[in-house]
Amino acid sequence: MKEIIKINEKDNVVVALRDLSKSEIIEVENKKIEIKEDIKRGHKVAISDFKVNDNVIKYGYPIGHAVKDISIGEWIHTHNIKTNLDGIMEYNFNQQLKQVSIENKNLTFDGYRRANGNVGIRNELWIVPTVGCVNGIGERIIEKFKEDVKPVGIDGVEIFKHNYGCSQLGDDHANTRTMLGNLVKHPNAGGVLVLGLGCENNTMAEFIESLGEYDTTRIKFLVSQEVSNEIEEGAKILRELYENMKNDKRESVSLSNLKVGLKCGGSDGFSGITANPLVGSFSDFLVAQGGTTILTEVPEMFGAETILMNRAKDNETFDKTVHLINDFKEYFMAYNQPIYENPSPGNKAGGITTLEDKSLGCTQKSGDSTVVGVLKYGETLKTNGLNLLSGPGNDLVAASALAAAGCHMVLFTTGRGTPFGTFVPTMKISTNTPLYNLKPHWMDFNAGTLVEDKTLSEVTEEFIKYVVEVANGKYVNNEINKFKELAILKQGVTL
Repeated sequence: MKEIIKINEKDNVVVALRDLSKSEIIEVENKKIEIKEDIKRGHKVAISDFKVNDNVIKYGYPIGHAVKDISIGEWIHTHNIKTNLDGIMEYNFNQQLKQVSIENKNLTFDGYRRANGNVGIRNELWIVPTVGCVNGIGERIIEKFKEDVKPVGIDGVEIFKHNYGCSQLGDDHANTRTMLGNLVKHPNAGGVLVLGLGCENNTMAEFIESLGEYDTTRIKFLVSQEVSNEIEEGAKILRELYENMKNDKRESVSLSNLKVGLKCGGSDGFSGITANPLVGSFSDFLVAQGGTTILTEVPEMFGAETILMNRAKDNETFDKTVHLINDFKEYFMAYNQPIYENPSPGNKAGGITTLEDKSLGCTQKSGDSTVVGVLKYGETLKTNGLNLLSGPGNDLVAASALAAAGCHMVLFTTGRGTPFGTFVPTMKISTNTPLYNLKPHWMDFNAGTLVEDKTLSEVTEEFIKYVVEVANGKYVNNEINKFKELAILKQGVTL
């Protein structure tokens, strides 16, 4: 295993791949460098001298500037560099599309073809509450249904609880209705009971109208205040839905039908070296097959946004990307919050120093493909290929937004580890082997081998096979652990 890595030839730092000790000698491009202090793996080492205000270069781009003189061999982190980011920027379209030469292998997976032509990778029975007041009722309905039926032949029976649907105004009310509507029509569900109370702002009649066309044999509705025994009535509806979906069969469909969300959390200094480049490589592959990926976490694009902007397919997509970035900055400013104070304590402990450092690693999940679409929060996919989606960095809120946009699964890279999952399979990809070995019940795939004994092309081939297995029905750990949740973005007041 190598001791250090220089990511880009322009870089004036290297990243430690193992813990380095004071006075140890490392070699960088035939130059011997003495380590001036103990430096943990994932953290940065200066390979040139810095004066105050000199830029620190990583991934080939500035990640901040020195706030004090730094000598070769010193640790570079929050104590001696600071972000270059400040305020809202103006952007010019400087299109720089990258040539991605990947063969279309005409691969397939076994999915569930729905009546409207959409394809799912799971066949689950869901309860979707219109309001948080009925969360407990939904749980009791599932208990009663399982007592009566003992369902087999489907992938699960779930309720996706949330706190909203009432006491909301404006965008919050609209976002809740939109997100729940997207959930109801998601192709991973073979049957859905929409469960209401009866006096909430998110009225059943208006909710049904907002759905547009839907499969009346697969989606049913119940207002609890309108029946004498909502548990019995709800269990009866679940039985009807179950009878309709239990004989659904998988069929071979083109990989071009697959839609995958790209997310990271609990990142570390290895994220931009292993797991995120792996996901970027997969994203390019899936796009080349005619499939679709979505990158979100807008605050973790700050500092790397021009890379994405310059890969926009046209001026309209560029303009939408500019709005995506600046609208989120204005959101921070509207609440008098700093725009660029993003890396978490865990990120910093893992070796990430500034937002540019984090963003340049984060955006590698998008690979090199052209950006073909930009979605607002709550919008669903319209164009196959690489899309951007407005969403925060918060893991569950962002992952839920990806799923609601139409993703069949979410690829989630992490260097610190996390057990959560949203309402679609949420695959955890470890950035380092120690994490993968420590948390085998959380982690699904190990990208740490990229700094050990395997090439990117080798690991990408393994990863493609694994993703197809998951699309075919193989459970990931959040499904095995039954960790499935929904989180909806909240911005305004609660009545």
